[in-house]
Amino acid sequence: MTISTEVQQRAATLRELINHYNYLYYVTDNPEVPDAEYDRLFSELQQLEQTHPELLTADSPTQRVGGEVLDKFAEIEHAMPMLSLDNVFDQEALTAFDKRVRDWLNTDQPQIYAAEPKLDGLAISIRYEQGVLVQAATRGDGNYGEDVTANVRTIKSVPLKLSGDNIPAIVEVRGEIFMPKDGFERLNQSQLDNNKKVFVNPRNAAAGSLRQLDSKITATRPLEIYCYGIGYIEGAARPASHTEAMSMIANWGCRISPELKKLEGLEACHRYIEQLGERRDSLAYDIDGVVLKVDNTALQERLGFVSRAPRWAIAYKFPAQEEMTTIEDIEIQVGRTGALTPVARLKPVFVGGVTVSNATLHNEDEIRRKDVRIGDQVIVRRAGDVIPEVVKVILSKRTDTVREFVMPTQCPVCGSDVEREAGEAVSRCSGGLFCPAQRKEAIKHFASRKALDVDGLGDKLVEQMVDAELIKDAADLFVLTVEQLAGLERMGQKSADNLVRAIKASKQTRFPRFLYALGIREVGEATARSLAMHFADLDALKAADSEALVEIEDVGPIVAHHIETFFQQPHNLEVINRLIDVGVSWPQEEKSHSDSALSGKTIVLTGTLVQMSRSEAKEKLLALGAKVAGSVSKKTDYVVAGADAGSKLTKAASLDISVVDEAMLLEWLKQEK
Repeated sequence: MTISTEVQQRAATLRELINHYNYLYYVTDNPEVPDAEYDRLFSELQQLEQTHPELLTADSPTQRVGGEVLDKFAEIEHAMPMLSLDNVFDQEALTAFDKRVRDWLNTDQPQIYAAEPKLDGLAISIRYEQGVLVQAATRGDGNYGEDVTANVRTIKSVPLKLSGDNIPAIVEVRGEIFMPKDGFERLNQSQLDNNKKVFVNPRNAAAGSLRQLDSKITATRPLEIYCYGIGYIEGAARPASHTEAMSMIANWGCRISPELKKLEGLEACHRYIEQLGERRDSLAYDIDGVVLKVDNTALQERLGFVSRAPRWAIAYKFPAQEEMTTIEDIEIQVGRTGALTPVARLKPVFVGGVTVSNATLHNEDEIRRKDVRIGDQVIVRRAGDVIPEVVKVILSKRTDTVREFVMPTQCPVCGSDVEREAGEAVSRCSGGLFCPAQRKEAIKHFASRKALDVDGLGDKLVEQMVDAELIKDAADLFVLTVEQLAGLERMGQKSADNLVRAIKASKQTRFPRFLYALGIREVGEATARSLAMHFADLDALKAADSEALVEIEDVGPIVAHHIETFFQQPHNLEVINRLIDVGVSWPQEEKSHSDSALSGKTIVLTGTLVQMSRSEAKEKLLALGAKVAGSVSKKTDYVVAGADAGSKLTKAASLDISVVDEAMLLEWLKQEK
């Protein structure tokens, strides 16, 4: 049969590509494409070779397992080949595998399988002689691997000497070396802190860590192992089943997967796969599927092998968590707190069980670190409910048409200036009061208890109002009508009337509360109080520059910059003017009493006061320059104790701190008038 030139060229291209990807994945520890793309190319080449056997060549990657052996390590020949497994990706293919097994065994009876997670790590064969670890080798090409004995000895979960009974004279214990998720996060953070290259995923990190020439480096890496079988064995009979072999390995002191199960029939296998898939993201380590093996050793021998895999085992692969696609654009998303997040608009790709068209790029620094450009081909990762992210650019596929991303200097939503402080990774919109992206959070904050304290205006009600387009900013609250509110969910005529009254009552406030309500970045209650006491007038504050602002206690250069920038935004000033126009007002604030006897003193209020509430007492003390703390410490000067004072009074006594009653508090306030 004549094979077309096109088919021959495609087979040659696939061989070249797969061998190249094998080299990057196994030799350099720098994979260029996700596993799903590799699997597709490998399956396509297999299909071509099955359809046209004449295409099969000695150097075809379908005829061997993995990649070439590094010349940096000594070469070791496996006493028994370390073959790979064929993959299936859906229940239909798994059902076909089960049918093939039963057909080969000439039985209609349900088959007994051993099932365990398919770990995303690095396969290893560890040789023990007289129970002592003498050699460890990677899979390599299946027949020859790399001698990584010194490195494997550093892994604490690998026994240096087997324990227990019936230990063979020689035995190869095989397993998967991997890096747990938390260890991977710690390692990458350490790499970043030391300005070193971060790893793409835990599998890549495990491979790079195990194959260090300096075993001292490997010893610092959080590697672990789960053993999954026995290779060569001498001086003892091979166990009658896989599950018996695993029990024997565990008795020798080797780690095996706690997820190992013995299952009867195909339906039990389907249930196991479904249940483990649901728990996949909550496991402490990455898995990419489930391995099913015919449990009976004698039946395994009857079934035998094909060229590169056993007939008695299969790997059921979960949906890929990494895929390759193209960045079509990079847009800015403004969050509820004003943070600007670059988002990659992707050519849609199926990854992690869903079609993904957007992925986070986190911030400008991450874009620069990963060198992401518009038009690049990239690897995208999605695990569980985690937001998809771009993890790596495939630089070998970059063209001259790619474009660099530039962070905007004005908010794309409202046009306000964008700020980015030195030492911070996040850029932020400065139009807090006006910006639609921040609208709901800004209004919730404005109406909160420590701000204008609008009774009855909860978070859900604010969200309803914004969604119904009844309000666009805080000033709109004060022109709401009973009729507008009565139409909202769970808001009757009486409730609407009460809320309108509460909003009207909140117009009369205090200057510090108003400043806090504006939501200026990093301006909390204490800073708002300091600003009010220093300036005593809104116009004076609006006109103040950073140089004047840093003279105030609690206001440093960064906070001063936030305040100045906030009042420079026309949109913010527009909302403030509207608030004044609708009647929001406050009594003239007296300037700080720097000469007050209480100025600079730290006071704690506890118990119930009769003549005023604790919040009123706090306001008066702050106006006199005192600091009001919530807990008693060595820095406390006085504790004001009302009725039913509790543990704070006890703590004051233990620290020998002066305690005064409400009468003394009133006397202080009277003297300072």
